[in-house]
Amino acid sequence: MSDNKEIKTDAGIVINELYTQAPPMNEKPGHFPYTRGVHTAMYRDKMWTMRQYAGFSTAEESNKRYHFLLGQGVNGLSVAFDLPTQIGYDSDHAMSEGEVGKVGVAIDSLEDMELLFKDIQLKDISTSMTINATAFILLAFYIALAKKQGADLKKISGTIQNDILKEYAARGTYIYPPTQSMRLITDIFEYCSKEVPKWNTISISGYHIREAGSNAVQELAFTLANGKAYLQAAITKGLDINVFAQRLSFFFNAHNNIFEEVAKFRAARRMWAHITQSLGATDPKAQMLRFHTQTGGSTLTAPQPKNNIVRVTLQALSAVLGGTQSLHTNGYDEALSLPTEEAASIALRTQQIIAFESGATDTVDPLAGSFYVENLTNEVESAAQKLLDRIDAMGGAVKAIEQHFIQDEIARSAYAYNKAIEDNSKVIVGVNKFASPETSKTPVFRIDDSIRQVQSLKLKALREKRNNEQASACLAAIKTAAMTTDNLMPHVIAAVESLCTLGEISDTLRNVWGEYKG
Repeated sequence: MSDNKEIKTDAGIVINELYTQAPPMNEKPGHFPYTRGVHTAMYRDKMWTMRQYAGFSTAEESNKRYHFLLGQGVNGLSVAFDLPTQIGYDSDHAMSEGEVGKVGVAIDSLEDMELLFKDIQLKDISTSMTINATAFILLAFYIALAKKQGADLKKISGTIQNDILKEYAARGTYIYPPTQSMRLITDIFEYCSKEVPKWNTISISGYHIREAGSNAVQELAFTLANGKAYLQAAITKGLDINVFAQRLSFFFNAHNNIFEEVAKFRAARRMWAHITQSLGATDPKAQMLRFHTQTGGSTLTAPQPKNNIVRVTLQALSAVLGGTQSLHTNGYDEALSLPTEEAASIALRTQQIIAFESGATDTVDPLAGSFYVENLTNEVESAAQKLLDRIDAMGGAVKAIEQHFIQDEIARSAYAYNKAIEDNSKVIVGVNKFASPETSKTPVFRIDDSIRQVQSLKLKALREKRNNEQASACLAAIKTAAMTTDNLMPHVIAAVESLCTLGEISDTLRNVWGEYKG
């Protein structure tokens, strides 16, 4: 053996210089515990859904980008919402000033949703919406629009993120206290299992946990802990795990260490299968962990931004080798601004080249049997399980968040990572090594501040033309339901169909439940 220094992953897993054997592996793809994939033939039967995350400015402007992406070969849309939409404020609210249309599209009403999907039939596409605290309202907009288009609600498909626990732990776009937020989520589970059965009612997100600074092991452990909390909440509500668990999906990050990421994805499936089984799931589809992946936004660098094309390619490849069901690739310019059309096109072409030119899709779980990958899968699982056991001992994810355990663990990891970059023990090409003076200017995408005025005028016109008496009655019905155990979703759908706004519905519940201050 050489005298090389010890090498560890960012998660602290020691990497051997040489692996000479692998743990016994007799598992098959499509069979419990699904380490090797949730489908027997994986991409030989069906390619992953190629999504591009997009949304900015007004619904009209975002609609143009969606038509561009669909024309480029995207087969699933992924909607980014602006900050006011995410935290339940209409565009004309004082809290919205300076943020309307900036990090996503502004959606205030059903009319905005109609403009967002103009000339796009919801029955023909799968839509993912990255929305949490107001997920129930955006889902109501989507369902109301599908009804207006004449779509069969039993057949429309898509996903709402709807993962509020990671907002308390890592991201911060929560509105209501945890107990009431969990009630909204289980109401969605219950409603969709009956009325919109193909809809994925939650995308349990490790992505934002990783973006906040966690390592791969923490991302896995904290995400599965949150998933376990959602399972237990739904079971407590009386829902059948074999029904609702089939509509749960996950959303993971993909960073630059290909092998650690592949190990994370494989371990995630195995761990989730055992978690669901331990809580009573017997249907294979309720035991399967299906996931969407997005390449790591926090890994993108502003210096030498075209280096990010290579980073995104490596990250996307890790997701494919790890068996993702859906993938978004970031634009190379996203450390500078929202992606330009050129960057979005290159990001999509990256997926298509991996899919059709790399050979990565020709066989199932191509890294299976690798001494390194099989050992690393077990190491990642073991480290994540230790964290899960600690969280279980605290009483579960909600208690661990309330005790700040998860937040503190993420903060420590983020500090260690950034310190390693600063002392050059972790190399970031173009930043702390191989840096060079910038000689070219990458074009950036800018959002006009006049968007708020445009949205405010639309809201004024909407409130003048709608039946305000009917709208008020719908908001009153939501208030009454919030004070009982009545499922809120039918009342919210009725309200959006009566042109109640996102802010009005959010405020109705604020007045009943209050706001969580953290």
